Amino acid sequence: MKRLALVSSILLLIAISAYAQNERKAIRKGNNAFEDKDFVESEVQYRKALETNIHSFKGKFNLADAQFKQEKYDDALKTMDEINQTGLSNTQKAMIYHNKGNALFMQQKFQESIDAYKNALKLNPNDNETKYNLSEAKRMLKQQQQQQNKDNKDNKDNKDNKDQNKDDKKDNQDNNKDQNKDKQDNKDQKQQEQQPKISKQDAERMLQAIQNNEKDIQEKMKQEKAKAAKVRVIKNW
Repeated sequence: MKRLALVSSILLLIAISAYAQNERKAIRKGNNAFEDKDFVESEVQYRKALETNIHSFKGKFNLADAQFKQEKYDDALKTMDEINQTGLSNTQKAMIYHNKGNALFMQQKFQESIDAYKNALKLNPNDNETKYNLSEAKRMLKQQQQQQNKDNKDNKDNKDNKDQNKDDKKDNQDNNKDQNKDKQDNKDQKQQEQQPKISKQDAERMLQAIQNNEKDIQEKMKQEKAKAAKVRVIKNW
């Protein structure tokens, strides 16, 4: 019975050793691909290492690096969040926060990157690279805020100008309407002034002339009718 337990223990150690060897082999291949800037292949190899040991710190951490190099920042952040920090040293934890800060920085989430760098420095206060990145993140956050303030001011000015132009346009339309009305009134008045004024006597004289003319026409028509009545038609055979 003891011999059977011993054999089982030996087989288990052999299996663990094989898994560890496969993990280290995949990580080594991933590192070589990473150095050759073949980040897609390095990601593949790191994932193979995690298939062997899902809790591998090196596998997770290096996978996040490979994703970062491919500009897959959300994936890199997710991978780093999945790292189990139990049992890790402060230096290792600081490295995770440092890389989180880098991914957030590249997404222009400068305030969040600042928080990540600060967490890294709490764990490793002497990391000069993190200090430099923190100062850059603060500088970029200030520029971002200044640009946002400028954009807000420009948008407000544009809105005010638009409203002013709208009011000016309405005022111009009203002015043009009034001017057109004044022009039409002036035109009508001018036409009325230009029309000749007829006195009452002239009007009566013109009316009498028209009546006399009509009488003459009627008289001529009567004469023509009487003359036509006296004419006889002669037929020739």
